[in-house]
Amino acid sequence: GNPEPCCLSVFSLTSRKEKSAEFFVSEIFFSPQLWQSALSTLNPNPTDSCPLYLNYATVAALPSRVSRHNSPSAAQFITRLVRNCLPGGVNRCIVMVCERSEVFASACALARAFPLFTHRSSASRRTEKKTVTVEFFLVGQNNGPIEVATLKCLASATEGVRLAARIVDTPCNEMNTDNFLEEIKKVAKDLGITPTIIRDEELKERGFGGIYGVGKAALHPPALAVLSHTPDGATQTIAWVGKGIVYDTGGLSIKGKTTMPGMKRDCGGAAAILGAFKATVKQGFKDNLHAVFCLAENAVGPRATRPDDIHVLYSGKTVEINNTDAEGRLILADGVAYACKDLGADIILDMATLTGAQGIATGKYHAAVLTNNEEWEKACVKAGRNCGDLVHPLVYCPELHFSEFTSAVADMKNSVADRDNTPSSCAGLFIASHIGFDWPGVWVHIDIAAPVHAVSVSLRL
Repeated sequence: GNPEPCCLSVFSLTSRKEKSAEFFVSEIFFSPQLWQSALSTLNPNPTDSCPLYLNYATVAALPSRVSRHNSPSAAQFITRLVRNCLPGGVNRCIVMVCERSEVFASACALARAFPLFTHRSSASRRTEKKTVTVEFFLVGQNNGPIEVATLKCLASATEGVRLAARIVDTPCNEMNTDNFLEEIKKVAKDLGITPTIIRDEELKERGFGGIYGVGKAALHPPALAVLSHTPDGATQTIAWVGKGIVYDTGGLSIKGKTTMPGMKRDCGGAAAILGAFKATVKQGFKDNLHAVFCLAENAVGPRATRPDDIHVLYSGKTVEINNTDAEGRLILADGVAYACKDLGADIILDMATLTGAQGIATGKYHAAVLTNNEEWEKACVKAGRNCGDLVHPLVYCPELHFSEFTSAVADMKNSVADRDNTPSSCAGLFIASHIGFDWPGVWVHIDIAAPVHAVSVSLRL
């Protein structure tokens, strides 16, 4: 098919003299013969690209169609193409040709291609500031100018995406629980919000046995932090709860040398919630919205939780620890219980890099969703296709699966008896059990364990 409706053009304005750069761009934009020649070489399967004039510019084509479980924007391919095809230089331009319905997902995909964190020595020596200009050329029926409000939304969303990516990319020696709290405080200050922070021994005193038990062995103490947006006229209360394990050694059930690297990303859920909260509040969200951050480092030390220990969580339920590497569900159980009991949430969504099994269940690019509400399950899948952060359902069946956590001495264990019995669903059910399977509100669990390694994370509901 004609690749023009799904086209991505990347240009580099790096000529030694500005006049020659301007002339070159004019030649690209105003030579129909050159443009048609480039297009005629493209045969996307699923993508293709054609470099122009000594790689000063590239024209690339996205898939002409995608399957029903992919985003119509082909967002994953956009990020990949830009990373691979964008010419070098200080001032660069990207022209994105798409339909209006694909602008949001395309903008977030482009943002992912430009991470903020790097410690490469060459970057510290660079004196020139790099600039990337993004232009959208809309095609299809609704192809008028993009409204100012939409541009502000895109700016807020892409800023949130890059914030989340920066936190996830930063190693624990620079992004411990203290540093993460500073990131939360910066967002709070920007939004005019006073954060609520509960730390260290206060967690223990107030009954947060999950967060405290996981993080008590680390040099930097664990914390529960809350940002609250409570506008006048709100009709419902929503809580987003993020898993913020800044590093996961596995605890005394320690990970191996091949599975531990990359565990700086175990705070991906909390990072995504922070970026999404900032973007959502900036857009003037009309209802009560709380962001709950469960922060800890799952470290090894004399004070570390042992297998066989029993913790009392914020819900009041007791948990026998049979795997210290199943720590995310413990801190999230405290988080959702707090959202229910103290914040009075009608809707609770938790997001976490929870289980390695998620990547087997739904793959590297689709997050897994588990929820007690069928309509919200459908809404999450639809939102994922619209924004490019793909989501696919897990089995929700607590009457068949929750017995995996049976304990002889406590209300439950923290890890399943049979790892072949839908462990990602079971892990989510552990979290839900601390607000109760008969809770009348909406509970949604998003497991992003595999996608956090493949792409930066954003959340849009």
